[in-house]
Amino acid sequence: MAVADRFAAGFDPQVVAAWIADDPDPATRAELQALLATARGDADEAAAAHADLEDRFAGPLAFGTAGLRGALGGGPNRMNRAVVIRAAAGLAAFLHDTVGEGFSVVIGCDARYGSADFAADTAAVVTAAGGRAIMLPPQLPTPLLAFALLRLRADAGVMVTASHNPPRDNGYKVYLGESALRAGYALAGEDPVAAQRAAQAGAGAQIVPPFDAMIAERIAAVDAVASVPRAQGWETLGDEVVRAYLDRLRELDASAQAPLRIVLTAMHGVGGQTMTAALHEAGFEDVVPVDEQFSPDPDFPTVAFPNPEEPGALDLAIARAQGSGAELIIANDPDADRFSAAIPDPQAGSGTWRQLTGDEVGLLLGEFVGQRFSASEATHLTMANSIVSSRALAAVAAAHGLQHVSTLTGFKWISRVPGLVFGYEEALGYCVDPAAVRDKDGISAGLLFAALASRLKAEGRTVDDELARIRARDGVRLTAPLSFRVADVSLIAAAMRRLREAPPAQLAGSPVERVVDLSEGSPELPPTDGMVLETAAGDRVIIRPSGTEPKLKCYLEAAEPVAGAEALAGARSRAAARLAAMREQLAGSLGL
Repeated sequence: MAVADRFAAGFDPQVVAAWIADDPDPATRAELQALLATARGDADEAAAAHADLEDRFAGPLAFGTAGLRGALGGGPNRMNRAVVIRAAAGLAAFLHDTVGEGFSVVIGCDARYGSADFAADTAAVVTAAGGRAIMLPPQLPTPLLAFALLRLRADAGVMVTASHNPPRDNGYKVYLGESALRAGYALAGEDPVAAQRAAQAGAGAQIVPPFDAMIAERIAAVDAVASVPRAQGWETLGDEVVRAYLDRLRELDASAQAPLRIVLTAMHGVGGQTMTAALHEAGFEDVVPVDEQFSPDPDFPTVAFPNPEEPGALDLAIARAQGSGAELIIANDPDADRFSAAIPDPQAGSGTWRQLTGDEVGLLLGEFVGQRFSASEATHLTMANSIVSSRALAAVAAAHGLQHVSTLTGFKWISRVPGLVFGYEEALGYCVDPAAVRDKDGISAGLLFAALASRLKAEGRTVDDELARIRARDGVRLTAPLSFRVADVSLIAAAMRRLREAPPAQLAGSPVERVVDLSEGSPELPPTDGMVLETAAGDRVIIRPSGTEPKLKCYLEAAEPVAGAEALAGARSRAAARLAAMREQLAGSLGL
């Protein structure tokens, strides 16, 4: 008999009781039992328990192109073992239907609450379904999972992580290999030639449509956790996978050319040891860890949000760097797929540090990568970034004879661009070695940035000098984010509706000349919820709901041409003024 995963019409204690009986985890069973008892008790407390249970049983946690992500807890609308076992069964059924008996799945996990159990449950389900489960060593960065998937030519990969989300969350990322993609495209009726091309380009990347729907359909077909077979015993890799990854990093030619003191924070995540090893093996011996944040800690006690983008997240790293003679700060998010850099800012005062924006790091790494290719090589290669990232990378690609592509937000799109040699998105994600890791990778990106800073130091120049050189050549493009976090997500939909009905006529005093509704799609981009506004001055704003958080996100870019190095300061000043004006205007007009 199928166990219901939602209330049909209001609070239903029988649905809760049936879910509890099917839940394999004593902790979440007890949590739901306590809530159910409260819901049947005193009227004042019962109302709150009713509301909580109605949220937990509003429906199953949605499985999409980001896999699963949500708050930990009991019930179908939370991350827990019952939900993960159903997801693993759906994935295994998809792989059995496409690849066949003996399909292989690489499984990794971070150090969050529940991660190890969710990974073990996935391995147990895969093994019982006739697949080969290959478990990574515990608490490794997400890029190691993406690397192992390609290296082992597995059919799928699962990474249990919520990346930089708050401590109460966990998640379940799904990647597919070439065989699964090719068979899946065939199942969807795609042209065989187009399917082969798409499978090769997307092998090792996170899932995109139609695969999310194919897997979700099979998850929905799971009647009950009790009906899902689980086996004991599966293959577990040792340190050889980390060794192979570090050996691959050596091929990036990212060695130290001048001594560099680097402060490193792992943000309480799982990247500290791998990042340190990568730096040391490249000749960066002077690495100063932020001790309070170096070891994995699922409570993330020193940061409000464990995300290098958030204000204050780098405070401890900057405090460690001040007065220590440090020349670079490298920060990884908890699963180390993102990377942020901070540099000394002597113009702002002695001991002052400036965190580079994601677009600035993308510009610098893109230039560093682009310089490596000859003219004959470049014509067959491509750089890519998400549409919400700066348009500056397109100019860098053109300067080096490379192709350039803009994609939807997310590395599931960026990393499957054919011929990719470098890709990034402004949210601190960078892919510098797509042949080995078809995803964002904060370890290899951090290493490459350290190599760039070291080379510049050997030449007697700084990171700011290099930014100025590129902008004098290509023009100034300054970017800034503007986000609105809401408690009621319906406010985001309402704001998007108002924007579509009445977009602003001007931004920062310049007429809006072009309005693009991204939900309509185009030959270049699939449909997505977002709006693009472009002005006569060459500025641009993109507004879209976040895919992982209750936020409305605005991406602002101000552009100014530069007539030689001597005009750079004026161009930057004009762009900065318009950027500030756009930010102030949007903050007051979106109604959030």
